[in-house]
Amino acid sequence: MERFNAWVDALSNAVFFKVPILGTQIELIVLYLAVPMLFFTIWLGFPNVTQVGRALRILRTQPGKSEAKGDVSQWAALSTALSGTIGLGNIAGVAVALTMGGPGAILWMFVIGWFAMTVKMAEVTLGLKYRVFDSQSHVHGGPMYVLKAVGAARGWPKIGMLLGGLYAFFALFGAIPMVQVNQSFAQVKVVTGLSNGWAYGVFLAGAVALVTLGGAAWLGEVAKRLTPLKVAVYLAGVAAILILHIDGIPSALAQIWQGASTGSAATGGAVGAFVAGMRRAVFASEAGVGSAVMAHSLARARHPVSEGLVALLEPLLGTMIVCAFGGLALVVAGTWNTGLEGIAITSAAFAKVSPWFPWLLAVVVFLFAYSTLVAWGFYGLQAWGYLFGNGSKAQWTYKILYIVALPPAAAIDLGRVVGIVDSSFFLMAIPNVIALYLCAGELRRDVRSYLRNKDETDRAP
Repeated sequence: MERFNAWVDALSNAVFFKVPILGTQIELIVLYLAVPMLFFTIWLGFPNVTQVGRALRILRTQPGKSEAKGDVSQWAALSTALSGTIGLGNIAGVAVALTMGGPGAILWMFVIGWFAMTVKMAEVTLGLKYRVFDSQSHVHGGPMYVLKAVGAARGWPKIGMLLGGLYAFFALFGAIPMVQVNQSFAQVKVVTGLSNGWAYGVFLAGAVALVTLGGAAWLGEVAKRLTPLKVAVYLAGVAAILILHIDGIPSALAQIWQGASTGSAATGGAVGAFVAGMRRAVFASEAGVGSAVMAHSLARARHPVSEGLVALLEPLLGTMIVCAFGGLALVVAGTWNTGLEGIAITSAAFAKVSPWFPWLLAVVVFLFAYSTLVAWGFYGLQAWGYLFGNGSKAQWTYKILYIVALPPAAAIDLGRVVGIVDSSFFLMAIPNVIALYLCAGELRRDVRSYLRNKDETDRAP
């Protein structure tokens, strides 16, 4: 375990290498992701402001099985992506952001979530444009396929294959959502007294296997049902906290606003708040990481930009709504600076409503963890298929390896778990952002062409 911890620390130090800017040490990878969020928001004409209504209309007029190619509906694809996106990164992740950067990190998560909407739209549009269909007409997509196709189109086939392979390799590690297993066990332990993390990990892995072994159709059906349920239950708990502490909301909002611009020395000041908010917002929204592209690539969409606009809603729901309200509740409850960490901060806030509320949180945490693990099992399968083929033997090999890899995460220290997950996520972002820049010109042409057609490409026949 000591050797493992040393390896994780070395990996985190390498990935989150810091550079001095205006006298402050800032993680280079954070800037690497912040720049495309700002650039593509301007480059594509602020679709995170002007196209939200259109995205909702697309969901109301999504094509049927005979009208467009794909394995699942656009709503099912969005639900699958949200299953992976709205997970414990939105519960434990908010708590981690608070302990890292103070209340100001919540405002930065909200702001970065808004910019993340455009990056999500851009990467999903490319994913739909360059997805491939196998001999059984099943869809395979993701940033690795985008990189391969773009490299070949520009006369760099080997470079494209290499970058695609690197993305798929990093995704295999990023697709083991260790935080979900670790923090769901932490909450179950609080309310039940269960101390055997391995037993819980094995149980959760078995539950995940029931869906993962069933394929994309099962995944879409489970996601459509679990995603609205888990979000509704969690937000109901958050609403109860806010109502109980309604007098403290103005003060909490003031702390969040002031913390974003000044911060405290203990949390690294305003820069510390920004960095913490950036890291957790990326983990919560996955914008720039490219993971959700693998889910959206399954969609039956009439046009790539159509699905890109649907994906625009992910950071809006997951980061700007769920994370923002959850973070406000933790600041109002005052449990973020009590020496607790991770999910324990949220549990303490829920306990202020009623002694049985941590049980409600335990149910929510399990649903969040379960749906995220199921979705990421599919993501990892796409990366595995790119590297080793999509034959039945290759797919079954990955599914078994994925299920077996889940139980140990319940027994690992939270700090090391966050280090592994964050490192994997940000490494995935490196080749994915390269693809976005390479395709910036065609992205803008495709988006402008699509939007000029008014609603013709969205309207059902």
